[in-house]
Amino acid sequence: MICTLCPRQCGALRDEARGEGFCRMPSLPVCARAALHRWEEPCLSGGNGAGAVFFSGCTLGCVFCQNASISREDFGKALTEDELYAAFARLAEQGASCIELVTPTQFSHVLARVLERPVPGNLPVVWNSGGYERVETLRTLEGRVDVYLPDLKYVTPELAAQYSGAADYPDAAKAAILEMYRQRGPVRLEDGLLKSGVLIRHLILPGRVAEAKRVMDWAAESFPPGSVLFSLMAQYTPVGALEGFPELRRPLRASELRAAREYMEGLGLPGYVQELGSAGEKFIPAFDLTGL
Repeated sequence: MICTLCPRQCGALRDEARGEGFCRMPSLPVCARAALHRWEEPCLSGGNGAGAVFFSGCTLGCVFCQNASISREDFGKALTEDELYAAFARLAEQGASCIELVTPTQFSHVLARVLERPVPGNLPVVWNSGGYERVETLRTLEGRVDVYLPDLKYVTPELAAQYSGAADYPDAAKAAILEMYRQRGPVRLEDGLLKSGVLIRHLILPGRVAEAKRVMDWAAESFPPGSVLFSLMAQYTPVGALEGFPELRRPLRASELRAAREYMEGLGLPGYVQELGSAGEKFIPAFDLTGL
């Protein structure tokens, strides 16, 4: 295939064995882990955990990435569509609250086909992405994804270019989130679990509370009150390729989280705020082909 799935539209040749584009992935989905994940927002984790399938490769180049072994070093196992569907079924049998596809954008073409099948356990499908999506690609998923879980990392192009290598990220992500909302509409919860809708995440970076406020402003201004959920994340851990970024070599401060939390409350954004105790390498999943 000649790939134009993500906003980079690099036109790379991707066959079953190799990929030449930014994500470096072949056309077959490559996964590093499929297991219950209990550290998501409560409306996704439920009692047993989300059934998280972690895909390898990434369309972004975040210098602070916590999952570098799969996003940059390409660790993982290539699966057929049947093998991927079987992993979903095992997660359902284990009592997963949902099937959560983590960093799936580069495999949208395969997932659109796999999700034509009945989802095991009739579980909601969660699309957990960095937010860097093409609207045209998202439309191929319409009716197949129940919950969109995008990041909105930045609304300032200069920061997006500096930290993620994508100056067009703000425009692409905002357009993508609007498309996600068009598809799913206002959030719908049953017994505390999110069954349909959009939950926007933002990871607060050290020294960048002002950017967090701009992100929250956009969310509050773009959707009817209470129609989307917002997750303010404090799990930033200073790992990754930070040699040229001294400002990112420290954890988030309690004062920064407090300022962001108060701003979110002032806007009336419903959702979640992580505690500082959620940060640390101990919370990074083991990418060891569990469940595959």
